[in-house]
Amino acid sequence: MNKLHILVIDDEPDIRNLVSDILGDEGYEVSTAENAATARKLRHECRHDLILLDIWMPDVDGVALLKEWVDEGELSCPVVMMSGHGTVETAVEATRLGAYDFLEKPLSIAKLLLTIERALETEKLKQENIDLKQSTAQVQEPLGNSQAINQLLEQARRLGSHDTRVLLTGEPGSGKETLAHYLHEHSQRSDGPFVELNTGVITSQNALEEFFGHEEGDFIHYGLLERANQGTLFIDEIGDMDNEVQLRLLSALESKSFQRVGGNENINADVRIIASTRQDLEESIQDGKFRQDLYYHLNVASLHLPALRERKKDIPLLLDFYLQHYIKRENLPKRKFTIAAQQFLSDYAWLGNIRELKNVVQRVLILGIGDEIGLTEVKTTLGETARSVIDANDLPVFYDLPLKDARAQFEKAYLDYHLDKHKGSVTKLSVAVGMERTHLYRKLHNLGIQFRNKREK
Repeated sequence: MNKLHILVIDDEPDIRNLVSDILGDEGYEVSTAENAATARKLRHECRHDLILLDIWMPDVDGVALLKEWVDEGELSCPVVMMSGHGTVETAVEATRLGAYDFLEKPLSIAKLLLTIERALETEKLKQENIDLKQSTAQVQEPLGNSQAINQLLEQARRLGSHDTRVLLTGEPGSGKETLAHYLHEHSQRSDGPFVELNTGVITSQNALEEFFGHEEGDFIHYGLLERANQGTLFIDEIGDMDNEVQLRLLSALESKSFQRVGGNENINADVRIIASTRQDLEESIQDGKFRQDLYYHLNVASLHLPALRERKKDIPLLLDFYLQHYIKRENLPKRKFTIAAQQFLSDYAWLGNIRELKNVVQRVLILGIGDEIGLTEVKTTLGETARSVIDANDLPVFYDLPLKDARAQFEKAYLDYHLDKHKGSVTKLSVAVGMERTHLYRKLHNLGIQFRNKREK
């Protein structure tokens, strides 16, 4: 069983050593700090289970340090204050800030140990209550809480009052399916079914039957459109759809009716379509691979999901969510990322977006050991899966992707490089890459490249 970790912060070495020895004998792992600067450093390096914090210190007093931590966000563990010169006002202020208890010096060892035991038990019960609520609630994957995502979700909520079709664009793994769920849940059809299909996993032979169903004698196979009646049909990667299916789907959407394969009766279906694509559909139209009339029929409203590397503030939330998700779903030992590991992952490129993040979290939970997921383990995991910055020894991540996905990621990296080289000038970029500007603007938009941000001020 892993030891609980306690941080003791006190400027008096005799007290630090005494408390450290006692807690060590009681089976706790102990770190000590003589001032606020050292305490900040130790708290940054790992997440403690409890903190004993002296009030009077030479650089910053304990109450000010506690307030500093509270201002940074919710306290990650119980804090017990200690003081030989405390006042009622000081104790009240510390409690108001969130301290669990206040101990007077000289310390009573029995009271110290009892207070620590109760604080840890209270925190355990609090976490168990949170876990119970989460396990009984329906799992809703988040997209994030950055400004870009909040604006996107606000647009999705506004679309909820309308029954319009929506086209979602963005890189593979950026969260288009999650956004489709969100659109459905905030629509007038939220009580109806949400049915989804990835066109990349069906063949051209069975695509018609998957969409429209099949009947032969008394046998009936209900297709996606019937199962989604009065609800939402989410078509993932619609750019991969077979041309004949495109034509039949367009007809069904326009007439709100269709015939099953092998049948001759019209079946009515009231379905809202949400489609997604990683491709430039306008380019696919020019290449004759996608119907222009279907594109305009689907693209009544369009929402673009930015890549994860463009919204780094969302990464800590997503890391924590999927950490707890896989711990519960796969009954894995509880682990947590150190602050240093979180900061490194927040600056990581995430070419595979949220899908890659989920894979990394699952991997460290399954293969790692210990309570904490540190910086070294994270770097090793990313290095083993060849996900980091490209060098002579590491293959690019898109080598493992389907050709279309690999092409999209290469094009984005290639155009980003040349845009930086030419300081955001699309005119110079057009000459450098040999692409007509009108087509280039569409390409930049579809790949989510913010070229205006690269221009010199």
